[in-house]
Amino acid sequence: MKQESRKKLSYAMAAGALLTAVSFTSAAAPIAGVVGMSSTDTETVAANSYSTLSGVSLTVANILSDASAQQSSSVAANETNVVEESEYAGIAIAQVDNYVNIRDKAGEDGEVVGKLYNNSAATVHAAEGDWYQITSGNCSGYVKQEFVVVGNEELAKSVSTRLATVTTQTLYVREEATTDSAVLGMVPEGDDLVVVDESMADTGWVKVSLQDYEGYVSLEFVSLSTKYVVAESKEEEAARLAKEEAERKAAAAAAAAASRRSSSYAASGASSASYAAPSGAGGSAVVNYACQFVGNPYVYGGSSLTSGADCSGFVMSVYAAFGVGLPHSSSGMRGVGYGVDPSQMQAGDIVCYSGHVGIYTGNGTIVNALNSRSGITYTNVNYSPILAVRRIY
Repeated sequence: MKQESRKKLSYAMAAGALLTAVSFTSAAAPIAGVVGMSSTDTETVAANSYSTLSGVSLTVANILSDASAQQSSSVAANETNVVEESEYAGIAIAQVDNYVNIRDKAGEDGEVVGKLYNNSAATVHAAEGDWYQITSGNCSGYVKQEFVVVGNEELAKSVSTRLATVTTQTLYVREEATTDSAVLGMVPEGDDLVVVDESMADTGWVKVSLQDYEGYVSLEFVSLSTKYVVAESKEEEAARLAKEEAERKAAAAAAAAASRRSSSYAASGASSASYAAPSGAGGSAVVNYACQFVGNPYVYGGSSLTSGADCSGFVMSVYAAFGVGLPHSSSGMRGVGYGVDPSQMQAGDIVCYSGHVGIYTGNGTIVNALNSRSGITYTNVNYSPILAVRRIY
């Protein structure tokens, strides 16, 4: 037998072995039957075997390809059926009397880097022993697991506020979820409205709470977010305390200066005899001055205490009489002065709501420029969810 034929016979035998190994039945003659054949016959069988092997290789490749496709299809199907995890799954809510310390490592010997106050929220990254690694606001570290509740959607919703932030110059709040519906009110860009119902979000509308009524706004002109109270880092706490002290001193000085000003500061558009000039100092003086304008009109975008002001314009002008500059924006007023807990409100505090703001008079009441129907009037302080309470004095 020629050497070349022997080589080809070896290839053919190898091919036959592969055919047997993959358990395929072939129409080609068994390789064992080539003994005694001529070199020409051997070459023919070898060639046929090579052709068969090639066919088997292609078949195996096709089967593997089909299996891969089926697997991919199965994975895709499984991915389609995956239930999306709740946005509250990794949220930890502090449940303590006052606050829980955030430490730089998982242990009581860790340095305190911040405070997570009761009902404040944090994002959980990992568990380490009986500690959670968390981030809340600008503070990251570890808290003891026993002081927080994780993944409780009902609790997380109860301590958070769903907001719709206005992204257009003037947003119309409508009576129904359609542009053909009556306009109940207008809200300026940047203001936040409390969302009370998202069941119609798939139609492009959400229901919001605003001042003394509820209405619908288009999702085209707002951005939705969930607001939590977050931790205060050690540095933020020190800065806040220093700022509060400085503002107390500045407010006292401004009030003293206001009491020395002549009554010519009386609101524009009214005779000096109609309204008393601001006098005295502190929150009670602010309330006394503000309340004399009850009954005057509400004007959207206005800031006149006599001829018309909107909610933030009213508060801004009242405090301006005491030498305190405030922004003409209800959302902007959530950052003035320093924050206090609603349970600790006192006369003169600025109470911030969804798209609204007023001045606390005491006894559960605010004085505010409510709307075009009511004008400047008194309103129950809890008429709507309170977003913030800010103190100047």
